[in-house]
Amino acid sequence: MLTSHENRAVAALLGAAFLFGATFVVVKSAVETMEPIAFVAWRFLLGGLVLLTLAVPKGKRIWGHGLLAGLALFAGYALQTAGLQFTSASNSALITGLYIVLTPFLAAALGKRLPTPWVMAAALGAFVGVALLTGIDDLSLNTGDLLTVGCALAFAVHIVILSRYARLHPVIPFTTVQILVTTALAFPASALLEGPISLPDSSTWPALAITALGVTAGAFLLQIWAQTIVGASTAAVVLAAEPAFGVATAWVVLGERLTTPGWLGAGLIVVAIYVVVTQQRDDSSRAAEAVTPAH
Repeated sequence: MLTSHENRAVAALLGAAFLFGATFVVVKSAVETMEPIAFVAWRFLLGGLVLLTLAVPKGKRIWGHGLLAGLALFAGYALQTAGLQFTSASNSALITGLYIVLTPFLAAALGKRLPTPWVMAAALGAFVGVALLTGIDDLSLNTGDLLTVGCALAFAVHIVILSRYARLHPVIPFTTVQILVTTALAFPASALLEGPISLPDSSTWPALAITALGVTAGAFLLQIWAQTIVGASTAAVVLAAEPAFGVATAWVVLGERLTTPGWLGAGLIVVAIYVVVTQQRDDSSRAAEAVTPAH
C-alpha cells in the first residue's frame, strides 16, 4: 500500500500526464497561426528562463551530456509540433505514446540483446494500432502521422540518453541544459526553414505561456519531484496515461472523434504501452531483489 507521501507523488505524476496530454490541443491550435519550429523556440526559451531562476547549470560535463539529450529533445518536439499541422491532436497524442514501446527496442539494440517476447508482442500490437488509427492506405502514412512517428523515435532516443547520463547530474540543472539546448537549436532552425524570426502575436502568447510554464517547466518539475519518491518504473506506468488525456482533451475542446477502427487502434496502442511499462516495472523489481538497494 502506498504511503500518503507516495500518494501525493502519484497525484503529481497524474497532473504531469494531464498537462503533457492536454497541450496537444493547445499546440494544435497555436500552429494554425504560428510556424511550428518558431513555436518550439519561444516555448522553450520561456521555460528555460523559468528553470534558470531555480538552478544554473555549471561544468563542462553537464553541458556535454545535456547537449546530447537536448539534440534528441529538440528533434522530438520539432517533429511533433510540425506534425500537428497535418494530423489531429488525438492521433498525435497516441502516436507520440509509441515512444514507450520503441524505447526497449532501442535500448536492446544498443545493448546487443533481444527484447522480451512481451515487448515484441506489444510492438506488433502497437504497429497494428497505428495502422487502424491513422487509416493507412497501401502502407502509407500522411505527413503529420509520419512526422509524429519520427517524434516518437526521437523521444525514445532521449530516454535512452537519459538512462545513461541523468543519474550523473542534479536533475533540475540537467533538465535546464536540455531545454536551453533545444531553444538554441530551434531559433536558427526556424530562421532557416520558416523565415525571419519575429515576436509572437497576441493570439499565440496564451498557448506559449501554458506550454512553457505549465509543461516545459511545471510538468517536468512535477515528474522530477515525484520520481524521487516513487521511482522511474512507477512514474512510467502513471505517465502512460498521457495519450488518453490527449484524446479526451481533443474530444472535449476540439470535438475530434475517432472512427470505429480508430478506437480499436487507440485501444491497441494503449494496451501496448501498458504491457511495455508493466514489463519494465517487473524487470526492475526482479533486478532490485537481486542487488542491495542503493537509491
